[in-house]
Amino acid sequence: MPVSPFQSFENGFPPWDCFDPFSSSPHQSPKPDGSSSGSDKSIQSDQNPDNSNSNSGSDDPNPQVSVIDERKRRRMISNRESARRSRMRKQKHVENLRNQVNQLRIENRELTNRLRFVLYHSHGVRTDYDRLQSEYSTLRKKLSDMSQFLMTRQLQQLTSEWPCNNMITTSTEQVAPSLITS
Repeated sequence: MPVSPFQSFENGFPPWDCFDPFSSSPHQSPKPDGSSSGSDKSIQSDQNPDNSNSNSGSDDPNPQVSVIDERKRRRMISNRESARRSRMRKQKHVENLRNQVNQLRIENRELTNRLRFVLYHSHGVRTDYDRLQSEYSTLRKKLSDMSQFLMTRQLQQLTSEWPCNNMITTSTEQVAPSLITS
């Protein structure tokens, strides 16, 4: 049966969270099996607790392992703190994005309302413009007709004063009534 290099993770917890204070070997390091950190000597001394370092004069039989364990513990604490700061930064960033989304939604709603207002009034202005344009065309035509009528009238008066053109006057009088009726 093959041995898993991650035996300590079988219960779902990393080995440092599963350290049993009541284990039979009090100096056993809470390191995962197959760890590549540290030296081979520290792994051998970790597996064999009776092997002590000859350079040590302290009570701890494995001071090198203790130093490595302390470094790992500090690194683990530092990594947890760094992860916590990273989560806080991410949470602030997400909160800022939510606030920005809310502000943009409010601004969008205001702009939409302003656009509706402008479109409503522009429709009214366009209707007024079309009505005035039609009225302008009608008045222009009436002015043109009246101008033509007045010119015809003046022409009649001028021709009536000339005795030799009585014949032209009669033809002009027949044209003038048709202009008046329109």
